[in-house]
Amino acid sequence: MKLDHNLKLEQTQKLIITPELKLAITLLQYSTLELQDHIQEELINNPVLEIQDNREEEINEPADMSEEPEQEKTNDDEFPWEEYFRDMDLDTSFSRGGLKITNEERPSVENCSAAGGTMLEDLLSQLRMLSLSECQYRITAFLAGNLDHKGYLQDEVEDLAAALGAPAKELEEALAILQKLEPTGIGCRNLQECLLLQLKRIEKVPEQALEIVKRYLPAAADGRFAYISSRLGCTEEEIEEAVSLIRTLNPKPGSIFGGGDETRYIVPDVIVEKVDDRYVVMGNDNSVPQLTISPFYRRMLSGGAADEKLTSFIKNKIERAYWLIRSIEQRRLTLFRVSQQIVDIQRPFLDEGIKKLKPLTLKEVAFDVGVHESTVSRATANKYIQTPRGLFPLKFFFSSSISGSEGADYSSRSIKKYIHELVDAEDPGKPLSDQLLAEILREKGISISRRTVAKYREEISIPASYKRRRNTTVGRK
Repeated sequence: MKLDHNLKLEQTQKLIITPELKLAITLLQYSTLELQDHIQEELINNPVLEIQDNREEEINEPADMSEEPEQEKTNDDEFPWEEYFRDMDLDTSFSRGGLKITNEERPSVENCSAAGGTMLEDLLSQLRMLSLSECQYRITAFLAGNLDHKGYLQDEVEDLAAALGAPAKELEEALAILQKLEPTGIGCRNLQECLLLQLKRIEKVPEQALEIVKRYLPAAADGRFAYISSRLGCTEEEIEEAVSLIRTLNPKPGSIFGGGDETRYIVPDVIVEKVDDRYVVMGNDNSVPQLTISPFYRRMLSGGAADEKLTSFIKNKIERAYWLIRSIEQRRLTLFRVSQQIVDIQRPFLDEGIKKLKPLTLKEVAFDVGVHESTVSRATANKYIQTPRGLFPLKFFFSSSISGSEGADYSSRSIKKYIHELVDAEDPGKPLSDQLLAEILREKGISISRRTVAKYREEISIPASYKRRRNTTVGRK
């Protein structure tokens, strides 16, 4: 067999992702806040980029310098100060050191809002009010700093003692001090300890409630009241009363502080407003600065710089700025077209609510808009739309479908809404099983199986029927 080398020319087509295409794809999946950060970074790194000022500046005609303008002669002594202060709604009576303000004019302390503090700040302020030694305060503050957002102690006392270099006994004493602070249950190490700390502060707590928390929490969560009553030697009614009391406790005491000073903003990328009988889609372009290329560098490039390296540098920066501006505009147009198509399809939802939400897939929107399915996926990722019905992620409008008896399709989100309403209206003594829910939905024209009902019920965090069963006679006299 003879081996030979030949040169052969042939034409082939290959899909190559250029840097410009990669930039357009990246910007398309950015949210408004991410796009702002990217633009700010480009403004720092690219000197030819500038923010366009769209404000119209007043252009005044030059005054005739041959004529001297008449100057108003004003005597400070004759200026009507009293009328000036009266127009400004200020008191004209002066005292030493400034304006005289009467008690009636001072704003009430109740009108002043205090800044919300974090959980750690609140606990430290409580510790300062106690008569603690310097060592006790330091150890207790150290433990307070090791609580998670739920108010639970994150590590074991022995490990914290080793990290702090103090005896474990002193940390146990400091933990007992921390657990006496507000909110009740703070500083606990597990759910059981959290509930017990809260029960101990309640007067005349039923003994069954304490025993359930200590030994039978999983059984109480599953609704096995008969099993618990047989173990504790009491009636099921007493167990239900104890469980009802336990349900009033807060399993996450630290959650009452929220995020403290941490504020999270959601900036809608698309705004929908109803004008007459139409829904108008608008891009939220006010939060994205308008970019332009600096005229100074344009003139420098057109004039021909003496240094070739400088010319090449400016040319590359201008090309990069051009592609950035073009990609931002392409992102805006794609997002508008996709949002407009979603609004047109989901108009029944905007008119009547979530029960009228239609099933929708990315492929349907991509076909109507005339783009690839992946483009719709990127355009709707991490983006929010503000509608008359509220603020929603764009992904909210895409859901699977369930066929109806009359040929109509129902969105999975609308079916979950039906299930939620049926459970809210059920008799607590006789809760609806998944089979009964499926039969009721079939009567409404929604063909759905029991397994699908169970799946949707779990997705919206609704427990099973035996866990929802309550004795309606408990608490009645």
